[in-house]
Amino acid sequence: MKCMLCESLSFTHICSTCQETFLKPSIYKRKILNNIEVISFYKYKDIKDLLHTKHTDLGYYIYTILANNSLKLFAQNFEYIDVVNSIAIDDNARSGYSHTAILNKALKSKYIKPEFNKLRAKNSVSYSGKSREFRLMNPRNFTFKHKVTKDIILVDDIITTGSTFSQAINTITKSNVNTLFCLTLTDVNIK
Repeated sequence: MKCMLCESLSFTHICSTCQETFLKPSIYKRKILNNIEVISFYKYKDIKDLLHTKHTDLGYYIYTILANNSLKLFAQNFEYIDVVNSIAIDDNARSGYSHTAILNKALKSKYIKPEFNKLRAKNSVSYSGKSREFRLMNPRNFTFKHKVTKDIILVDDIITTGSTFSQAINTITKSNVNTLFCLTLTDVNIK
């Protein structure tokens, strides 16, 4: 097959040279509700076209590459006093797979144990491209089913306004579970 970025022959959808050149992660941080840190790895403008594959069959492969180049590397270097669970935001399978579950799975390590099907939105309205006002008027109404640890890491692909994470954190806090921090592939606000 051909690499999506340079069109050279490749065994993967994005060749190793392009992964090294264009998908080398950086660390970007911002704070949201209750001073919780959100760590992102890419500038949105740099991977926008790749992110838009998420509702296609190709998205499975692209999200796996992005997850392995960022979240997996992060997890391998993460240390904590105990094992913590990572939980993806609304990891419902759409288009045959869940893009947030792929990201969450990449976090498996000595100190991080991914959990699945724990945080689900009752409202399935899409926030993609919507304003902050729209997001506030149409809350996700999360349900949280978790009883393993007291500390978790939340995972999503993109952060824009932070309202999805804030809603999730509010739901999780009601169950006496602490959100250590959040991880995303990209933050739209990074220039």
